[in-house]
Amino acid sequence: MHPRAFKQIDVFTDRPGYGNPVAVVLDANGLSDDDMRRFAAWTNLSETTFLLPPTDPGRAAGADYRVRIFSPNGELPFAGHPTLGTCHAWLQAGHTPHQSGMVVQECALGLVRVQHSLGTLAFAAPALQRSAPSPALVPLIASALGLRPPQILGAQLLDNGPRWLGLLLDSADTVLNLRPDHARIKDLGQDVGVVHVGPEAADTARPGVVVRAFAAPMGNPEDPVTGSLNASLAQWLIADGLAPRSYLVAQGECLGRAGRVQICQDDAGQVWVGGRAVTCIEGTALL
Repeated sequence: MHPRAFKQIDVFTDRPGYGNPVAVVLDANGLSDDDMRRFAAWTNLSETTFLLPPTDPGRAAGADYRVRIFSPNGELPFAGHPTLGTCHAWLQAGHTPHQSGMVVQECALGLVRVQHSLGTLAFAAPALQRSAPSPALVPLIASALGLRPPQILGAQLLDNGPRWLGLLLDSADTVLNLRPDHARIKDLGQDVGVVHVGPEAADTARPGVVVRAFAAPMGNPEDPVTGSLNASLAQWLIADGLAPRSYLVAQGECLGRAGRVQICQDDAGQVWVGGRAVTCIEGTALL
């Protein structure tokens, strides 16, 4: 064991304590899988990340660094707020990307591009696989959430590494007033994201979309602000004409947070998921 540079970053906010935290170990060379799993379980955050040099194929493809992402329950191929928080920590540590204004991250899912400009970071949403859920699943989840069938306007299974059941709901109040049975959701084994798109969603100066994420199967009953979920929801909703190409998401209010997620689809059809990040803790961790 020896001291390793460590930061804890709050993501999707510029006010410490109002976003979603991620722990970042800036030098994970020499750590085993068990070391990483143990430390991630100890931090007890939704995710802890470990920075490494790119693999040879990753370096050849332009990666600036490699990251491994762990929840308390194990490794994840990709996650949104850890991607932005890790990039923020890497840049703050004085590193310079190969390409100005664009960091290329290597993770288990592959290469992920992260734009950075004027204090805002945005990752390119990974390719999405989506499908209609089983007809039996939605009523079970609805019951666990306390939803009535008319309140559900649409449902899709969304997979961009993490796998979510996305539910489009009829109002912001419906989203915010949910009191889920987290134990039941855990038994059903399906993480759930709920969203409402308001009539003012095209006005990106204020949040016009509200989201909540229930991830008891991953060990996190409600996630404060969720990059991967917002990425997959945006790809679904924009593609189906259910949301504008750019909008601002509010997430976390029910947990006393005030996360803000910026969504933008560029002219090439790529969805970008962005926000601000702030360092709350930095020093060393004995690992």
